[in-house]
Amino acid sequence: MKAAVVRRVAAALLFCVPVASRAEWRAVEQEKTYAIAGTTGMELYQSIGERGPKVRGSRAIAFTDFKLTWSRKYEPRNGGCVLAAARPNLTITYMLPKPGEKLPAPVRARWETFMTGVRAHERMHGEFIKDMVRQIEQVSVGLAVANDPNCKKIRKELTRRLGPISRQKGQRDADFDRTELKSGGTVRRLVVDLVNDGLGPLLP
Repeated sequence: MKAAVVRRVAAALLFCVPVASRAEWRAVEQEKTYAIAGTTGMELYQSIGERGPKVRGSRAIAFTDFKLTWSRKYEPRNGGCVLAAARPNLTITYMLPKPGEKLPAPVRARWETFMTGVRAHERMHGEFIKDMVRQIEQVSVGLAVANDPNCKKIRKELTRRLGPISRQKGQRDADFDRTELKSGGTVRRLVVDLVNDGLGPLLP
């Protein structure tokens, strides 16, 4: 979420094989924080604009990042190669703001409401990541390429298939942020409620 705004082979090579079973996996999800200053909603938000994580050149309120590696098993079969198993190792990290000072009770209540919404927003980006990994798993396990005894062509074919999945995930992130940050959007309303401090419409 950007704070500045309101403030993710030819067909002949392939042959069919039975789809291998997919092992269950679970993403590791963790939260990290960065320190902000201030004791009013406006001060807190201004500090986010100064200290928030940089995303594509702009400061963000929060950010969801991930590390993804794969354990893959390629098997030569009948002169070709099959990707018999592919298990993801996924860690999702949510970077969130944290006040460095004790907040007055009314501000603390608004801050907690704000952070509940921010967490929900970032967790949705986390779901997009997990969806992407499931799609990768779906196109990976059981993939087979003929005339590939050294399992080299299959790696190129897999890479070709993963590009559109990654781009689709990026588009989902962008569309979701655009909806949440626009006037009337969920995150925009959260920011307005935080910075107004009950003093009227300081931010439209």
